[in-house]
Amino acid sequence: MTKGVLALLGSGETAPGMTKIHRSLLARLNDVRAVNLDTAYGFQENVPQMTAKLVDYFATSLHTRLEPIHFTSLEGSTDLDRTIVKQQIRSATYVFAGPGSPSYALAQWLPLGLVDDLEQVLANGGILCFSSAAAETLGVFSAPIYEIYKVGAAPYWLDGLNLMAAVGLNCVVIPHFDNKEGGNYDTGCCYLGERRLALLESQLPEGVATLGVDEHTALIIDLERDTLHVLGKSHGYWRLNGEVRVLENGSTTPLSELRSTNSKRIPPRPRTTQAITADQPHDLAQRAHRGGPDALEALAQLVQLSATGGAGFIDPTPLVDGVLAVRLSARAAGQYELADELRDALVKAGIDVRDGPEGASWSLRDTR
Repeated sequence: MTKGVLALLGSGETAPGMTKIHRSLLARLNDVRAVNLDTAYGFQENVPQMTAKLVDYFATSLHTRLEPIHFTSLEGSTDLDRTIVKQQIRSATYVFAGPGSPSYALAQWLPLGLVDDLEQVLANGGILCFSSAAAETLGVFSAPIYEIYKVGAAPYWLDGLNLMAAVGLNCVVIPHFDNKEGGNYDTGCCYLGERRLALLESQLPEGVATLGVDEHTALIIDLERDTLHVLGKSHGYWRLNGEVRVLENGSTTPLSELRSTNSKRIPPRPRTTQAITADQPHDLAQRAHRGGPDALEALAQLVQLSATGGAGFIDPTPLVDGVLAVRLSARAAGQYELADELRDALVKAGIDVRDGPEGASWSLRDTR
Protein backbone atom coordinates (compact mmCIF):
# COMPACT_ATOMS: atom_id res chain seq x y z
CA MET A 1 0.00 0.00 0.00
CA THR A 2 1.31 3.43 -0.95
CA LYS A 3 1.87 5.61 2.09
CA GLY A 4 2.04 9.35 2.45
CA VAL A 5 3.37 11.96 4.84
CA LEU A 6 2.04 13.45 8.06
CA ALA A 7 3.54 16.87 8.87
CA LEU A 8 2.99 18.30 12.36
CA LEU A 9 3.75 22.03 12.64
CA GLY A 10 4.18 23.61 16.07
CA SER A 11 3.07 27.05 14.79
CA GLY A 12 3.93 29.65 12.17
CA GLU A 13 2.29 27.87 9.25
CA THR A 14 2.44 30.99 7.02
CA ALA A 15 5.68 32.46 8.39
CA PRO A 16 8.51 32.98 5.89
CA GLY A 17 10.64 30.36 7.60
CA MET A 18 8.02 27.67 7.00
CA THR A 19 7.66 28.31 3.28
CA LYS A 20 10.60 26.04 2.49
CA ILE A 21 8.92 23.22 4.39
CA HIS A 22 5.63 23.58 2.51
CA ARG A 23 7.56 23.64 -0.78
CA SER A 24 9.48 20.49 0.08
CA LEU A 25 6.23 18.71 0.95
CA LEU A 26 4.42 19.86 -2.18
CA ALA A 27 7.41 18.80 -4.31
CA ARG A 28 6.73 15.18 -3.28
CA LEU A 29 3.42 15.20 -5.17
CA ASN A 30 2.96 14.52 -8.87
CA ASP A 31 -0.60 15.81 -8.70
CA VAL A 32 -1.17 18.68 -6.28
CA ARG A 33 -4.76 19.01 -5.08
CA ALA A 34 -4.41 21.20 -1.99
CA VAL A 35 -7.31 22.00 0.33
CA ASN A 36 -7.75 24.02 3.52
CA LEU A 37 -10.12 22.78 6.22
CA ASP A 38 -11.38 25.77 8.22
CA THR A 39 -13.04 23.92 11.13
CA ALA A 40 -10.47 24.65 13.85
CA TYR A 41 -11.11 28.40 13.58
CA GLY A 42 -14.74 28.01 12.55
CA PHE A 43 -16.05 29.56 15.79
CA GLN A 44 -14.32 32.89 15.07
CA GLU A 45 -15.96 35.91 13.48
CA ASN A 46 -13.15 36.31 10.95
CA VAL A 47 -13.37 32.92 9.22
CA PRO A 48 -13.47 34.42 5.67
CA GLN A 49 -10.45 36.61 6.40
CA MET A 50 -8.47 33.72 7.90
CA THR A 51 -9.21 31.55 4.89
CA ALA A 52 -8.37 34.34 2.46
CA LYS A 53 -5.00 34.82 4.17
CA LEU A 54 -4.15 31.13 3.76
CA VAL A 55 -5.33 31.02 0.15
CA ASP A 56 -3.27 34.11 -0.65
CA TYR A 57 -0.19 32.67 1.09
CA PHE A 58 -0.35 29.45 -0.93
CA ALA A 59 -0.90 31.38 -4.17
CA THR A 60 1.81 34.00 -3.58
CA SER A 61 4.52 32.10 -1.70
CA LEU A 62 3.95 28.56 -2.95
CA HIS A 63 2.37 29.17 -6.39
CA THR A 64 -0.27 26.63 -5.43
CA ARG A 65 -4.04 26.85 -5.56
CA LEU A 66 -5.50 26.13 -2.12
CA GLU A 67 -9.15 25.12 -2.35
CA PRO A 68 -11.16 26.12 0.75
CA ILE A 69 -13.31 23.42 2.37
CA HIS A 70 -15.89 25.16 4.54
CA PHE A 71 -17.02 23.08 7.50
CA THR A 72 -17.47 25.21 10.59
CA SER A 73 -20.44 23.52 12.27
CA LEU A 74 -21.61 19.93 12.36
CA GLU A 75 -24.97 20.99 13.75
CA GLY A 76 -25.41 23.61 11.04
CA SER A 77 -24.67 21.19 8.20
CA THR A 78 -26.84 18.70 6.35
CA ASP A 79 -26.06 15.08 5.57
CA LEU A 80 -25.31 16.16 2.02
CA ASP A 81 -22.92 18.91 3.21
CA ARG A 82 -21.05 16.37 5.36
CA THR A 83 -20.80 13.84 2.56
CA ILE A 84 -19.39 16.48 0.19
CA VAL A 85 -16.77 17.53 2.76
CA LYS A 86 -15.67 13.92 3.27
CA GLN A 87 -15.40 13.38 -0.49
CA GLN A 88 -13.38 16.58 -0.90
CA ILE A 89 -10.94 15.48 1.79
CA ARG A 90 -10.52 11.96 0.37
CA SER A 91 -9.87 13.26 -3.15
CA ALA A 92 -7.21 15.79 -2.02
CA THR A 93 -3.47 15.12 -2.06
CA TYR A 94 -2.48 17.95 0.34
CA VAL A 95 -4.76 18.67 3.29
CA PHE A 96 -3.98 21.66 5.50
CA ALA A 97 -5.62 22.55 8.82
CA GLY A 98 -4.24 25.00 11.34
CA PRO A 99 -4.88 27.40 14.19
CA GLY A 100 -7.99 27.70 16.32
CA SER A 101 -9.43 25.59 19.11
CA PRO A 102 -8.71 21.84 19.36
CA SER A 103 -11.83 21.19 21.44
CA TYR A 104 -14.06 23.01 18.93
CA ALA A 105 -12.49 21.15 16.01
CA LEU A 106 -12.93 17.78 17.72
CA ALA A 107 -16.60 18.49 18.44
CA GLN A 108 -17.15 18.75 14.67
CA TRP A 109 -14.63 16.18 13.40
CA LEU A 110 -15.21 13.21 15.70
CA PRO A 111 -18.90 12.66 14.84
CA LEU A 112 -18.10 13.39 11.18
CA GLY A 113 -15.68 10.44 11.16
CA LEU A 114 -12.94 12.65 9.68
CA VAL A 115 -10.13 10.35 10.81
CA ASP A 116 -11.24 7.75 8.24
CA ASP A 117 -10.89 10.32 5.46
CA LEU A 118 -7.49 11.50 6.72
CA GLU A 119 -6.25 7.91 6.83
CA GLN A 120 -7.44 7.49 3.26
CA VAL A 121 -5.35 10.49 2.16
CA LEU A 122 -2.26 8.89 3.70
CA ALA A 123 -3.08 5.50 2.18
CA ASN A 124 -3.31 7.19 -1.23
CA GLY A 125 0.19 8.64 -0.82
CA GLY A 126 -1.04 12.15 0.03
CA ILE A 127 0.17 14.66 2.60
CA LEU A 128 -1.55 15.90 5.75
CA CYS A 129 -0.12 19.15 7.08
CA PHE A 130 -1.68 19.97 10.44
CA SER A 131 -0.47 22.94 12.46
CA SER A 132 -1.07 24.32 15.95
CA ALA A 133 -4.60 23.50 17.22
CA ALA A 134 -5.31 21.09 14.36
CA ALA A 135 -2.12 19.15 15.12
CA GLU A 136 -3.19 18.84 18.74
CA THR A 137 -6.35 16.94 17.75
CA LEU A 138 -4.39 14.07 16.17
CA GLY A 139 -3.31 12.24 19.33
CA VAL A 140 -5.21 9.56 21.21
CA PHE A 141 -6.26 12.35 23.59
CA SER A 142 -6.33 16.13 23.21
CA ALA A 143 -5.97 18.88 25.81
CA PRO A 144 -8.70 21.57 25.71
CA ILE A 145 -6.27 24.48 25.70
CA TYR A 146 -8.72 27.40 25.86
CA GLU A 147 -10.77 25.78 28.59
CA ILE A 148 -7.70 25.22 30.75
CA TYR A 149 -5.59 28.29 29.94
CA LYS A 150 -8.30 30.93 29.46
CA VAL A 151 -11.28 29.65 31.49
CA GLY A 152 -9.37 28.02 34.33
CA ALA A 153 -10.71 24.47 34.12
CA ALA A 154 -8.76 21.80 35.98
CA PRO A 155 -6.52 19.93 33.49
CA TYR A 156 -8.35 17.13 31.71
CA TRP A 157 -8.22 15.26 28.40
CA LEU A 158 -10.68 14.96 25.54
CA ASP A 159 -10.77 12.01 23.17
CA GLY A 160 -8.64 12.85 20.14
CA LEU A 161 -8.85 11.72 16.53
CA ASN A 162 -5.97 9.31 17.22
CA LEU A 163 -4.60 9.56 13.70
CA MET A 164 -1.22 8.88 15.30
CA ALA A 165 -2.26 5.24 15.63
CA ALA A 166 -2.09 5.06 11.82
CA VAL A 167 1.66 5.64 12.07
CA GLY A 168 1.97 3.25 14.99
CA LEU A 169 2.49 5.88 17.70
CA ASN A 170 0.53 5.79 20.95
CA CYS A 171 0.76 9.44 21.97
CA VAL A 172 -0.76 12.87 22.45
CA VAL A 173 0.49 15.84 20.42
CA ILE A 174 1.44 19.17 22.06
CA PRO A 175 2.36 22.04 19.67
CA HIS A 176 3.73 25.47 20.70
CA PHE A 177 6.03 23.52 23.01
CA ASP A 178 8.58 26.30 23.55
CA ASN A 179 6.12 29.20 23.67
CA LYS A 180 7.44 32.15 25.70
CA GLU A 181 4.63 34.68 25.35
CA GLY A 182 4.09 34.66 29.12
CA GLY A 183 7.41 36.36 29.75
CA ASN A 184 7.74 35.98 33.52
CA TYR A 185 5.36 33.00 33.74
CA ASP A 186 5.34 29.64 31.95
CA THR A 187 3.32 29.45 28.72
CA GLY A 188 5.33 26.61 27.25
CA CYS A 189 3.73 23.28 26.33
CA CYS A 190 1.00 25.03 24.31
CA TYR A 191 0.20 27.61 27.02
CA LEU A 192 -0.32 24.90 29.62
CA GLY A 193 3.06 25.30 31.27
CA GLU A 194 5.19 22.45 32.52
CA ARG A 195 3.24 22.05 35.77
CA ARG A 196 -0.14 21.55 34.14
CA LEU A 197 1.30 19.34 31.42
CA ALA A 198 2.80 17.11 34.10
CA LEU A 199 -0.64 16.88 35.74
CA LEU A 200 -2.16 15.91 32.40
CA GLU A 201 0.54 13.35 31.72
CA SER A 202 -0.15 11.74 35.09
CA GLN A 203 -3.73 11.12 33.88
CA LEU A 204 -2.64 9.29 30.72
CA PRO A 205 -3.01 5.50 30.50
CA GLU A 206 0.16 3.46 30.72
CA GLY A 207 2.20 3.57 27.54
CA VAL A 208 0.78 6.82 26.13
CA ALA A 209 3.61 9.23 25.33
CA THR A 210 3.70 12.99 24.68
CA LEU A 211 4.99 14.20 21.32
CA GLY A 212 5.91 17.88 21.61
CA VAL A 213 6.83 20.18 18.74
CA ASP A 214 8.34 23.64 19.11
CA GLU A 215 7.02 26.74 17.40
CA HIS A 216 8.08 27.31 13.78
CA THR A 217 9.15 23.67 13.69
CA ALA A 218 7.86 20.70 11.68
CA LEU A 219 7.91 17.00 12.45
CA ILE A 220 7.78 15.22 9.09
CA ILE A 221 6.51 11.67 9.55
CA ASP A 222 7.21 9.71 6.36
CA LEU A 223 5.13 6.52 6.36
CA GLU A 224 6.96 5.00 3.41
CA ARG A 225 10.37 5.41 5.05
CA ASP A 226 8.94 4.91 8.55
CA THR A 227 10.86 7.89 9.90
CA LEU A 228 10.34 11.18 11.74
CA HIS A 229 12.44 14.10 10.47
CA VAL A 230 12.70 17.45 12.28
CA LEU A 231 12.82 20.65 10.19
CA GLY A 232 12.42 24.36 10.84
CA LYS A 233 13.62 26.50 13.74
CA SER A 234 13.82 24.17 16.73
CA HIS A 235 13.14 20.66 18.08
CA GLY A 236 10.60 17.96 18.88
CA TYR A 237 10.25 15.95 22.11
CA TRP A 238 9.19 12.42 23.06
CA ARG A 239 8.18 12.18 26.73
CA LEU A 240 7.22 8.97 28.48
CA ASN A 241 7.44 7.74 32.08
CA GLY A 242 9.25 10.86 33.22
CA GLU A 243 11.96 10.59 30.56
CA VAL A 244 12.41 13.10 27.75
CA ARG A 245 14.04 12.36 24.41
CA VAL A 246 14.93 15.47 22.41
CA LEU A 247 14.32 15.05 18.68
CA GLU A 248 16.92 17.54 17.57
CA ASN A 249 16.56 19.89 14.65
CA GLY A 250 17.73 18.25 11.43
CA SER A 251 17.65 14.75 12.92
CA THR A 252 15.89 11.70 11.53
CA THR A 253 14.49 9.10 13.93
CA PRO A 254 13.21 5.65 12.90
CA LEU A 255 9.64 5.37 14.14
CA SER A 256 10.49 1.91 15.43
CA GLU A 257 12.60 3.55 18.14
CA LEU A 258 9.60 5.50 19.39
CA ARG A 259 7.25 2.56 19.11
CA SER A 260 9.60 0.43 21.20
CA THR A 261 9.07 2.77 24.16
CA ASN A 262 5.34 2.08 24.19
CA SER A 263 4.36 -0.70 26.56
CA LYS A 264 0.90 -0.88 25.00
CA ARG A 265 0.05 -0.72 21.32
CA ILE A 266 -3.25 0.31 19.81
CA PRO A 267 -4.45 -2.12 17.13
CA PRO A 268 -5.28 -0.60 13.74
CA ARG A 269 -8.93 0.34 13.25
CA PRO A 270 -10.88 -1.08 10.33
CA ARG A 271 -11.19 1.57 7.63
CA THR A 272 -14.73 2.57 6.72
CA THR A 273 -14.07 4.98 3.87
CA GLN A 274 -15.66 4.57 0.46
CA ALA A 275 -13.73 4.94 -2.75
CA ILE A 276 -14.74 7.76 -5.06
CA THR A 277 -15.71 6.39 -8.46
CA ALA A 278 -15.56 8.17 -11.80
CA ASP A 279 -19.23 7.64 -12.72
CA GLN A 280 -20.95 9.59 -15.46
CA PRO A 281 -23.58 12.17 -14.43
CA HIS A 282 -26.42 10.00 -15.78
CA ASP A 283 -25.26 7.01 -13.73
CA LEU A 284 -24.91 9.14 -10.61
CA ALA A 285 -28.41 10.53 -11.08
CA GLN A 286 -29.81 6.99 -11.38
CA ARG A 287 -27.99 5.84 -8.24
CA ALA A 288 -29.30 8.86 -6.33
CA HIS A 289 -32.84 8.27 -7.58
CA ARG A 290 -32.79 4.59 -6.59
CA GLY A 291 -31.92 5.46 -2.99
CA GLY A 292 -30.13 3.05 -0.75
CA PRO A 293 -26.89 3.39 1.22
CA ASP A 294 -24.84 4.98 -1.59
CA ALA A 295 -27.47 7.45 -2.78
CA LEU A 296 -26.03 10.30 -0.70
CA GLU A 297 -22.51 9.59 -2.02
CA ALA A 298 -23.86 9.78 -5.58
CA LEU A 299 -25.69 13.04 -4.85
CA ALA A 300 -22.57 14.57 -3.34
CA GLN A 301 -20.48 13.59 -6.38
CA LEU A 302 -23.13 15.01 -8.69
CA VAL A 303 -23.19 18.32 -6.85
CA GLN A 304 -19.39 18.56 -6.92
CA LEU A 305 -19.31 17.82 -10.63
CA SER A 306 -21.84 20.60 -11.15
CA ALA A 307 -19.42 23.00 -9.47
CA THR A 308 -16.07 21.81 -10.84
CA GLY A 309 -17.32 20.85 -14.30
CA GLY A 310 -18.86 24.21 -15.09
CA ALA A 311 -17.97 27.11 -17.35
CA GLY A 312 -14.41 26.99 -18.63
CA PHE A 313 -14.18 23.23 -18.21
CA ILE A 314 -17.00 21.22 -19.81
CA ASP A 315 -20.66 21.73 -20.56
CA PRO A 316 -22.33 21.56 -17.13
CA THR A 317 -25.80 20.87 -18.57
CA PRO A 318 -25.94 17.10 -17.96
CA LEU A 319 -24.52 17.58 -14.48
CA VAL A 320 -27.00 20.23 -13.37
CA ASP A 321 -29.90 18.52 -15.11
CA GLY A 322 -29.03 15.34 -13.22
CA VAL A 323 -29.24 17.15 -9.88
CA LEU A 324 -32.51 18.84 -10.88
CA ALA A 325 -33.96 15.49 -11.95
CA VAL A 326 -33.25 14.04 -8.53
CA ARG A 327 -34.70 17.19 -6.94
CA LEU A 328 -37.90 16.79 -8.98
CA SER A 329 -38.21 13.17 -7.84
CA ALA A 330 -37.66 14.21 -4.23
CA ARG A 331 -40.42 16.82 -4.42
CA ALA A 332 -42.80 14.34 -6.06
CA ALA A 333 -42.13 11.93 -3.18
CA GLY A 334 -42.76 14.63 -0.59
CA GLN A 335 -39.07 14.83 0.38
CA TYR A 336 -39.08 18.61 0.46
CA GLU A 337 -36.14 18.96 2.84
CA LEU A 338 -33.91 16.95 0.47
CA ALA A 339 -35.18 19.00 -2.49
CA ASP A 340 -34.25 22.22 -0.67
CA GLU A 341 -30.79 20.83 0.15
CA LEU A 342 -30.15 20.07 -3.53
CA ARG A 343 -31.22 23.55 -4.59
CA ASP A 344 -29.01 25.12 -1.90
CA ALA A 345 -26.07 22.99 -3.00
CA LEU A 346 -26.43 24.22 -6.59
CA VAL A 347 -26.69 27.82 -5.43
CA LYS A 348 -23.51 27.42 -3.38
CA ALA A 349 -21.82 26.08 -6.53
CA GLY A 350 -22.65 29.29 -8.43
CA ILE A 351 -25.75 28.00 -10.24
CA ASP A 352 -28.98 29.99 -9.99
CA VAL A 353 -32.15 27.87 -10.01
CA ARG A 354 -35.59 29.28 -10.89
CA ASP A 355 -38.82 27.35 -10.35
CA GLY A 356 -41.65 28.07 -12.78
CA PRO A 357 -44.98 26.63 -13.96
CA GLU A 358 -43.18 24.46 -16.53
CA GLY A 359 -40.49 23.22 -14.15
CA ALA A 360 -37.07 24.40 -13.02
CA SER A 361 -34.59 26.35 -15.12
CA TRP A 362 -31.03 27.32 -14.26
CA SER A 363 -28.14 29.53 -15.26
CA LEU A 364 -24.49 29.96 -14.25
CA ARG A 365 -23.99 32.98 -12.04
CA ASP A 366 -21.73 35.65 -13.51
CA THR A 367 -18.85 35.94 -11.00
CA ARG A 368 -16.78 38.43 -12.96
